[in-house]
Amino acid sequence: MTLAPTPTRPRPRQEAATGSYHELAAAVREAGLLERTPRFYVGLLTGLGAALAALLTALVVIGPSWWQLLVAAGLGVVLTQVAFVSHEASHRQVLRTGPANDRLGRVLANAVVGISHSWWTTKHNRHHANPNRRGKDPDIERDTISFLPEDAAQQSGFMGALTRRQGWLFFPLLTLEGLNLHVVSIRSALASAPSRARTTELVLMAVRLVGYVALVVWQLPLGMAAAFLGVQLAVFGVYMGASFAPNHKGMAIIPAESRLDFLSKQVLTSRNISGGRWVTALMGGLDAQIEHHLFPSMPRPHLARARELVREHCARVGMPYTQTTLVESYRRVVEYLNEVGLQARDPFDCPMVARYRA
Repeated sequence: MTLAPTPTRPRPRQEAATGSYHELAAAVREAGLLERTPRFYVGLLTGLGAALAALLTALVVIGPSWWQLLVAAGLGVVLTQVAFVSHEASHRQVLRTGPANDRLGRVLANAVVGISHSWWTTKHNRHHANPNRRGKDPDIERDTISFLPEDAAQQSGFMGALTRRQGWLFFPLLTLEGLNLHVVSIRSALASAPSRARTTELVLMAVRLVGYVALVVWQLPLGMAAAFLGVQLAVFGVYMGASFAPNHKGMAIIPAESRLDFLSKQVLTSRNISGGRWVTALMGGLDAQIEHHLFPSMPRPHLARARELVREHCARVGMPYTQTTLVESYRRVVEYLNEVGLQARDPFDCPMVARYRA
């Protein structure tokens, strides 16, 4: 006979923290910070559409010239800004209904940026559910970069040498992230189960990627076209990576078996960036990472006011709240990655020396 497990009662401090979040959420709702802001997003998308049209016009009008590399860099910046809005649509921040946000996100991600909206949304939702938790957050899984000491310890040879210097190499490696996002998107879409949504996504990405490359090759000599695409992808990759990296890298890593209340789980693993409106515009609202994780559907214009409420609440309940400048956040990211990278095996290490090393 198998007995049903007895449910565990929350600990008193956990109950208090959970109740504390409900109190904060009530204050945020009462302040109207979860209401949609359609005029902001209409204006933002209109501006981005105009900038994109101007850059594509410049590509056609300027013709074969190395000045086109400035156009390519501009496209990298504008496409990253479009990706930010797609990210917001995936969180239901832009429009009033879920299906409408999904449609907008698919158009922006697949047809404009050229990356898979379904892949991004699935991966990103897993991250939001368990930020910096071992075994559950896909953003700290081992890849070219190792974010956990145990993953770095498994690297040897060429990858071990790279891992030991990964902090210093992090930003140069981001020049390849734009290409990587496109490759992973296509691979993910092809591997998913056949469906109408999958077909639509593949068609949109194919039309966008093939049409874009064809336009560049048609307008520019082959070598110049390759340089144009390389600069655009490099700027896109660095801008995307540099906007998302400060949010959690170098913050607390949560053991897989730990039990944390929602407020602690989101605040202790997230880092905010100071700097005001220009940093918010630069990072697409990702500078208010703590508030974004606590209230994922909150529109970008309300994050500044929410930051005040959350910071006051954390101070009142004794919850550490991390905020730093953008430059300082990059310093901490590089420092953390280098510290993790030192765990990588060196094939020339003497095993006996390694055994007795402090």
